[in-house]
Amino acid sequence: MKFDFLFQSSPWFIPLCLLVGGVYAFVLYQKNTHWTKSQNYLLAAFRFVSVSVLSLLLLSFLIRQITQVTQKKTVVFAIDNSSSLNIVGQKTLTELKNSLNDLKESLENKEYQVDFATFDEQKPQDLNSIQFNKATSNLSQLLSGIKNTFEDQNLTDVVLVSDGIFNEGISPASENFNFVVNTVGLGDTIPKKDVAIKTVYANKIAYLGNKFPVQADISAFGFSGKTANVYLKQAGKIIDKQVLSFQQNDDFKSITFNATASQIGVQHLTVEVDFLNGEFTNRNNRQDVYVEVIDGKEKILLLALAPHPDVKALKSIIEKNENYEVDVKILTENANPDVLSKNYNLLILHQLPDVEDTYENVYQPLIAKGIPTFLVLGNQSGVNQLNQWNQLVKINTDFGEIDKVTGVFNKNFKSLNFESNQLDIVSKFSPISVPFGEYTLLPNTEVVLYQKVGNTQTPNPLLAVGTGAKKSAIFMGEGLWNWRLEEYQLTEKQVVVDDIITKVLQYISAKDDKRKLRVYPVRNLLSVGEKVVFETEIYNAIYEKLYDIPIKLEIKDEKGITKTFTYSTSPENTKFEISTLPAGVYRYKAVATVLGKTEQATGEFVIRDLQIENANLTADFDELRQLSKKTGGTFYKHNQFETLKQAILNHQVPDKIEATEDLKEMINLRWIFFLILTLLTAEWVIRKYLGGY
Repeated sequence: MKFDFLFQSSPWFIPLCLLVGGVYAFVLYQKNTHWTKSQNYLLAAFRFVSVSVLSLLLLSFLIRQITQVTQKKTVVFAIDNSSSLNIVGQKTLTELKNSLNDLKESLENKEYQVDFATFDEQKPQDLNSIQFNKATSNLSQLLSGIKNTFEDQNLTDVVLVSDGIFNEGISPASENFNFVVNTVGLGDTIPKKDVAIKTVYANKIAYLGNKFPVQADISAFGFSGKTANVYLKQAGKIIDKQVLSFQQNDDFKSITFNATASQIGVQHLTVEVDFLNGEFTNRNNRQDVYVEVIDGKEKILLLALAPHPDVKALKSIIEKNENYEVDVKILTENANPDVLSKNYNLLILHQLPDVEDTYENVYQPLIAKGIPTFLVLGNQSGVNQLNQWNQLVKINTDFGEIDKVTGVFNKNFKSLNFESNQLDIVSKFSPISVPFGEYTLLPNTEVVLYQKVGNTQTPNPLLAVGTGAKKSAIFMGEGLWNWRLEEYQLTEKQVVVDDIITKVLQYISAKDDKRKLRVYPVRNLLSVGEKVVFETEIYNAIYEKLYDIPIKLEIKDEKGITKTFTYSTSPENTKFEISTLPAGVYRYKAVATVLGKTEQATGEFVIRDLQIENANLTADFDELRQLSKKTGGTFYKHNQFETLKQAILNHQVPDKIEATEDLKEMINLRWIFFLILTLLTAEWVIRKYLGGY
């Protein structure tokens, strides 16, 4: 611990303070015939110190206290707890946990701090609680998470226990880490005699009545000259079959089935391959695939005054969503396009109306039909014409007057589920052009992005949505195309800008839900072992929320078996959870009596049985060796923990010192108050005792 005194005024005032104390004591305690010389000096000293300290307090001294703590060396055990590790057997896994516990105890006895990390979101409290049941392996994410979590600690070594197999993310050996990774290999590197479905590909979305392909990649090891049947099944029934012949000892085949989208909703298909005599396991002979069947795409009309990079950007964003179909009409190229023959679900107007409102006859019939509209302004927009009929914002401006602004996310905007932290990147983009003037928000309008001029956030909207009976939205500027390019330069992705536009389009095109009972799963796509969480909303006639109403929930699986649950909600808890459901497509129906009338809500959700971990059961120790070599560590087998312990103990790294600084004014120190009080009290008591006044 270290103390420093900092002056907020000239240090030459210190002798002056001492002089004040000395003069005060000298004047008060000149030679007194009633007291002895030593008594007089003692009282003068008390007065000198107390007055000098009081004077020094007037100078507002600052005291800086620096505390330094040497951090313990930290070792993290990173455990690959994916289901592929079960291949080594329960006995080996138990021995592994015992060896790691012994290593942990030995390191802690040497003043090391030992922690754990797995693929689970929450770190395990102890090694015995780890279950090897995760459906995927992402080793690079596991190590990157350790890097971020222990960034401020003295992390010296990571012990990664794994089979080296990863099926998500990138190779961990291709990343850079600032700590040593010692790897411990589990599993068998010798390929097993096995037939496995590696991957199944299918469209996420198909249209009712159409055929769609289902492709399966199948590998075989040790079955040269053998044949196997591959089936495409739905609800247990075979809908297609193909025969594979394996010509090589290590063979790989791809086959394609054609399935028909026969009913609206999620269609559950299964690809299976025969279990051949002598196979190591049959866990990878089957994979499920789920395809959402819809009746048709949402149709969007993008009307633009003239060609513009923003038009292309908007088209690219819309086409990312397979549920959307977009038509682009450029009015300077075709002044009278046919826009009334199709039933469009959404209208986007780019730089319309223009200054002369030349094409009013094209877009006004569409607006009159009540189609939700997204307005995008530009330097040719007729703002005064727009003010006459838009119900979002009025802009008082003159044509040609522009301002350069960036965007700031409105964190009070709750109508859409945005990740506010991700949207911080918007403020880093280059300024875009917006009309310069006075903005007035109209009723039922909410701001998504505010305009920011330089470093100053203004109350003017950059992106706003209407929440009234007719939903609409408006973007005040041009330059979306440049934002997308800059986001890619910063993140190598085009996610944030696209997400903003997509969600706004989904919001204004969504039909209002007037139901009094709304029951829906928080997530429609889950994996085996995850809980299904239902959110419940009940409303009265004026859409105030109601509670404590019994709800009957029926869940039917693909075999027609129905399970029934009964629950009610409260202001504190509007959720209902169901666990331990097997894989499959489930349809549900919730029924409740609301104000004397029966209300119901229906829907569906999917629970997937991911078989990724079973696709490859051959351990990859070379991947672990490369990772250890790159980080300065060593690869060990699971019976070499004593050697691993010595390597960690012999790894000499500089101590990491954590320093904290505390800055406070001298007048805030309590002991100074008590010092002055003690001195003055002692002086007063002695004076009274000696007969002074």
